Amino acid sequence: MLKKQHLYQQLKQDIQLQHWAAGQVLTQQQLAQHYAVSRIVVRDAQQALLSEGWLSAHGKAGMRVPGFSAAEAEELAMLRLQLEPLALKLAAPKLSFSQLGQAEDILQQMHSSKALPPYQRGELNWQFHRILYQPCDKPHLLQLLDQLHQQVSRYLGYQDQALDYADTSADEHQQLLALLRSKDTTAACALLTAHISHAAALLAQYLKNKQDA
Repeated sequence: MLKKQHLYQQLKQDIQLQHWAAGQVLTQQQLAQHYAVSRIVVRDAQQALLSEGWLSAHGKAGMRVPGFSAAEAEELAMLRLQLEPLALKLAAPKLSFSQLGQAEDILQQMHSSKALPPYQRGELNWQFHRILYQPCDKPHLLQLLDQLHQQVSRYLGYQDQALDYADTSADEHQQLLALLRSKDTTAACALLTAHISHAAALLAQYLKNKQDA
């Protein structure tokens, strides 16, 4: 039987793979039967996903799977563009050889297998970025970024699926590491800004086209 953390991860993956369709209402009883767990386990996992924007409240007995919104994607990108280059600018001069090596290892893990589920790829993507921001020594900034990631991660996996963006992302990640190793903080921050902006613009346009179709 699945425990809370396992159910939380499985629900995230199933939502991202659209096994539970956008707009669908999920009740505790329905999920308890589907995943063969208690309603208490379902309730706890649902509450965690609700706080992260992966589910939205619907009446007394259920939660709704939110859709993908161009407006939300643009807002999340706007926040990332304010916070992530700042974190990198503060962290870059303090990045150690070991931390850069850890980031490289995560890239290899993320891009060595095309079969990784979107949820896992999104988590690895954030681990890569989080290591690069860690030395900024700004705990409130890092906390904000962790919270923001929970909202963004739903779109990251969708972006890889819908736009086949994984190869472009891998190339830009490698370029970012090269710039950080050469101590070119200005160029690294500029690349990070372009990395976020370009992907966000493609995703927002894709979602607008779907809404208009």
